[in-house]
Amino acid sequence: MNQVMIDTGNYIAAKAAVMCKPDVVAAYPITPQTTLVEGIANYQGKGEFKGEYICVESEHSAMAACIGASATGVRTFTGTSSHGLLLMHEMLHWAALARLPVVMCNINRVVGPGWNIWTDENDSISQRDTGWIQFYCSSNQEIFDTIIQAFKIGEHQKVSLPVMISYNAFILSHTSMPVYVPDQKEIDAFLPKRKPLWYLDPNNPITFGNIILPAEYEKVRFDMQKSQYYCKKLIPEISKEWKEKFGRFHGDLLEYYKCENVEYILLSMGAIGAESKVAIDNLRKQGLKIGLARVRTFRPFPQEEILKLSKNADLIIIDRNISPGMEGAVFSEIKASLYGKSDAKVYGYIAGLGGKDVTFGDIEKMCKKAIDGKTKHLEWYGLEGV
Repeated sequence: MNQVMIDTGNYIAAKAAVMCKPDVVAAYPITPQTTLVEGIANYQGKGEFKGEYICVESEHSAMAACIGASATGVRTFTGTSSHGLLLMHEMLHWAALARLPVVMCNINRVVGPGWNIWTDENDSISQRDTGWIQFYCSSNQEIFDTIIQAFKIGEHQKVSLPVMISYNAFILSHTSMPVYVPDQKEIDAFLPKRKPLWYLDPNNPITFGNIILPAEYEKVRFDMQKSQYYCKKLIPEISKEWKEKFGRFHGDLLEYYKCENVEYILLSMGAIGAESKVAIDNLRKQGLKIGLARVRTFRPFPQEEILKLSKNADLIIIDRNISPGMEGAVFSEIKASLYGKSDAKVYGYIAGLGGKDVTFGDIEKMCKKAIDGKTKHLEWYGLEGV
């Protein structure tokens, strides 16, 4: 039976993590993630979390602790943000190449200097090539549901990859919303105990992570690619199973909103994706044939689904990130997905960097400008004085 819990995104994430019964949680504070690991510590203090809670000296050590624990075959969890995620960079590659299904929340925060604790996606987007599965959430309910699904996805025998759940600093991490929480027995039935493909055992010693020759290393990377592609099938299956058991659905690779019989599709991620629904409703009232496809998974990237959308509609993309010298990450990925396969026009915007608000009114203006043919290939929206 569902109970309603009203709390911030971070405390909701802590509740979800504890209900997954990880054996090890590695904790290091960084604003705006701190209250997530604090929440897990509170559950341990109340006797509701039975696993090991390891306080480490850095984010690099937090991921190293998760790697060591996961290599023994147990379930692990941690959280970080911004510079903490960047300090983990080496260990993120390590976890993925060792095929360890660590689950981690990253609370999207600006990378400095200048120092800023508000949100954009440059921290997690900069880790897109590490091999981690990446989810981007748009509500506290989605955070809760996705954490539990993430363990089932990452620990699947045909995947065995780490999973990152990203959500916006303060917009979600420190904002309270009502969330439906199932009974522990229901979670246990959905998420059984981890069955590792391999693990360290003193009574049955093996070698892993050692030196390998070029041909074998290429096979390692190819196998990781196959597992990412398998997730394009698995994520929709697990999302459907969650819907059938708990009655909630946030989309699978994409969340579609009013995408039937449209001439334009807006694509965005995270909290901008949620705000976009209001903009879509308003634009449709004005007679514009536009829908929304919110990108939930950046890795694996839903290129086949986006290609289908482009067959009958032009695409408008809003990125809350930037690759300096190029463009927004979603914009780049979509153009690559459509190359040689679609004649759809693609318009890109950079907006909301540094935590600057992107309201439904802003989203409406961007969409209208693109529809009116006044948008260049790529534009920055909301620069002061422009």
